[in-house]
Amino acid sequence: MNARALKWLSIADVTLLPAFILWFIWQLQFTARWTWVIFIIWIVASFLVHRDTPKTLGWRADNLWPATRQALIVFGAMIAALAVIGLALGSSARLPPNLISWRRLGSYFAFCVLQQVALNSLFQNRMLDLMRNERVSATLSGAIFAACHWPNPVLVPVTFAGGTAMAWMFGRQRNIIPLAIGQAVLGSIVFWAFPMAWHHHMRVGPGYYTPWQ
Repeated sequence: MNARALKWLSIADVTLLPAFILWFIWQLQFTARWTWVIFIIWIVASFLVHRDTPKTLGWRADNLWPATRQALIVFGAMIAALAVIGLALGSSARLPPNLISWRRLGSYFAFCVLQQVALNSLFQNRMLDLMRNERVSATLSGAIFAACHWPNPVLVPVTFAGGTAMAWMFGRQRNIIPLAIGQAVLGSIVFWAFPMAWHHHMRVGPGYYTPWQ
């Protein structure tokens, strides 16, 4: 496939797929839940068309330590900031047992891996195909990530900042695993740091407006 066609397909990946995700969150999950399959098919088809490899997708071990070291610095700063915010907002110094249970962390980590594949293996890679400026591409990927968490007043700004930072890290060191682990830890701390009345159990889309108590 020629470069022009791949460029237009990259544009479709970063515009039409996010639009479909928002459509699913706001309507299709209630009227045609099976359509989640389209999301998986789209991602796999994009990887095949663009001839992505495990290295370009971030499934690799050769750069695991540099990627982990980078993630420790960035996520460490974010975790420290969230801890200060949480204590300032009156959150208990003790984390709820259900929040740090291995079963919950395992399922949440799997969800974070899926999100990292979408955010970085797909969106950030395509953004980098379309533009060479790592900061601009990371910011745009972060904006897509945040839009998918609308209208949650906690998650929208947090995911914009976190998504931008994770996309920037991925652009420098393509490795999904440290980012997925960091997101799982960060998301758990966000749940603790902000009042439940603000984030409604971290719900997004119409679910944010349903009873949460």
